[in-house]
Amino acid sequence: MISLLAFGSYIYQSASAIILIFAVSHILSPAQYTSFSLALATSQLFCVFVFEWLQLAGVRFLAAASGEEAARLRFSLFTAGLLSALVLLLIGGVAGLVSPFAPSVVALALAMAVLQGATDLFFMIVRVSDRLATASILLILRASVLLVGAVAAALLYGTAAATLCGVAAGYGAVLLASLIVHRTSLRRTSRHAMLTDWGNFCRYGIMAAAASVIHLSVPVTLRLIVIATLGRTSTGAAGFSMAIDLLQRPFSVLVAAIHTVSYPNVVVQFERSVDGEARKATSRMLDFILCATIVMLGGLIGLLPDAAHLFVPSDLLVDFLNAAPVAAVFYFLHTHLQATLAIVPHLTKSATRLVVIAACQLLLVSAASSIGALLHISVAGQIASAALATALVILFASGPLIRFRAAPRTLLIVEATVAAAAIATLAAAPSDSLAWLAGKIAFAGLAVVLVTWRGDLLASARS
Repeated sequence: MISLLAFGSYIYQSASAIILIFAVSHILSPAQYTSFSLALATSQLFCVFVFEWLQLAGVRFLAAASGEEAARLRFSLFTAGLLSALVLLLIGGVAGLVSPFAPSVVALALAMAVLQGATDLFFMIVRVSDRLATASILLILRASVLLVGAVAAALLYGTAAATLCGVAAGYGAVLLASLIVHRTSLRRTSRHAMLTDWGNFCRYGIMAAAASVIHLSVPVTLRLIVIATLGRTSTGAAGFSMAIDLLQRPFSVLVAAIHTVSYPNVVVQFERSVDGEARKATSRMLDFILCATIVMLGGLIGLLPDAAHLFVPSDLLVDFLNAAPVAAVFYFLHTHLQATLAIVPHLTKSATRLVVIAACQLLLVSAASSIGALLHISVAGQIASAALATALVILFASGPLIRFRAAPRTLLIVEATVAAAAIATLAAAPSDSLAWLAGKIAFAGLAVVLVTWRGDLLASARS
């Protein structure tokens, strides 16, 4: 039951982010929304760059620690996080002097990066302290507060800076609430012991975190190339930005939720050196990830036109619909390259391989989209070229998973693909009335239930 609550908290977070983007895009002007979108994406990239290595190290070392050792490790994590935040503020402040953004927007983006990183780090500590239910409730609380803060600020002031301020205030409020809800013990340690902990954190987490940062740089780079072609103040740039913002989170959040409820069992089986059980656990996880993301891809393609007509501003609608389907395919491939194909390298701690794969994707996507911009192909064409480049990297990155011999059930994947294709065809069906729209949603829901039942996926999540 707790695992299902954790899974639901990630889904709620994704839904809240989508609602936030729809709402803010209606309130802000296209130019202001483009600035908000770029600043938000940049702050998230900074957050991963500064705090991801601590997240990875914390899960690795705290999960098996207890008592005074755990208190010492938490103190070392928090001090490392504080130092990292100070470095980010210093470097980001200097870089902001030559940034095209207003100083207030740069300052708020840096503040959001620090506050998001701090809350993520604290949530991780709560989670590995056998308080998964508490961490899930805090995640739901954060998503709700961020939605209210961003929309309220946008309504009151109508600027990107004010909206970012609402998001930053939401992060700060949730961090304070989290510190009250979960009191965690710390043990001050000597400088030598703290430096030893930092060294262990760096050796384990910094390469894997570098791979995450490079992967997150890919959509940011694609965004910058396309917006440079269209112009920051154009409605085309705003429509494209909205498509990128909306479709980035569903896949990543869904896969993160599955990792939260399934990956610990995979690690346990792997650490016990029981090859058969490790492969079986990994195969069940792959079943869940692939089926869920395939059906989600079909649902996004099939139902986005209806959602767009209801929620996307009319002046952005055409540009959004041109970019959205291809963006969904790109993020589907991007998420599997970043997360699914990385399962085995993470198990074997082959972090260097992860960095090489991420760098290859960044180089190929940058080259493909830049060539597309120079040739003046459409926005959808530039995104498609990035998707093809990502698919090429996937082909060359599949070796460890193949050698590990953990394979999903072929028939189940075929069934999920058929269901996704059937849902995607709903894009061509009329939605002139609420009855038609309700019928589409019911059909998509039935397909999801059938795939879940056929694959016994919820049982896989709980195992």
